[in-house]
Amino acid sequence: MKVLLTRPEGRNQSMVEALSSLEVPFAVTPLLQVVANDNVDHKQKKTEFNQSDIIIFISTNAVEYADIALDSIWPQDKQYFAVGQATFSVLQAKGIQATEAPESCQQTEGLLTLPSLQNLTGKRITIVRGVGGREALASALIQRGAQVTYWEVYRRTCPELSVTTAYEWQHQAIDTIVITSGEILANLITLVPKELFAWLHACHIIVPSARVYDQAIEAGFTHVTNAKAANRDAVLIALGLRE
Repeated sequence: MKVLLTRPEGRNQSMVEALSSLEVPFAVTPLLQVVANDNVDHKQKKTEFNQSDIIIFISTNAVEYADIALDSIWPQDKQYFAVGQATFSVLQAKGIQATEAPESCQQTEGLLTLPSLQNLTGKRITIVRGVGGREALASALIQRGAQVTYWEVYRRTCPELSVTTAYEWQHQAIDTIVITSGEILANLITLVPKELFAWLHACHIIVPSARVYDQAIEAGFTHVTNAKAANRDAVLIALGLRE
């Protein structure tokens, strides 16, 4: 097994350390670039943020870019929620007490099972995320009586990569690819030329959710494992490197 790690720059370190300690060969090629979203009225969005009762963070990037926009001044009178363990940990590191989605389902669907997010009549909720994304969470919260707004603090782009990148992966005998979002999967498929699709579809693909699993199957992959989260431990278990 040789693993390809594809998270944005600076987000692969925990997996690099884990695979190195286990002496599992790997390569790192970020397939997603995250930058601040300058096309939003942060002043207005900060006002909505401060007026909210509940704040939900979709990702670690949502926490980091909100922290920048807030000048690290966080209101303490809010209920904070994190979709996944990694996001929860980043909030903790910033001194924010939050509630995370259940360990059995570290994604939107899991978050929606929490008792504290059932009866939301009259509650004001801000979802902090990147530009775009799913509407399922907001729709469910609105059905439960909440007033929901978004604060899109970052946006995703595809890094500029050489046309030979995919050939290099094949030459390096990459046979396992860790995908942590639908955007990364889409960028992977776009990057790989058609003549390498047989090699690509033979790779073992690790995905973080049922949604991305379905996208991978629809794209023609046959060896796909749903890690049910994007954090290091979940990925290691999906790789068969940890029980």
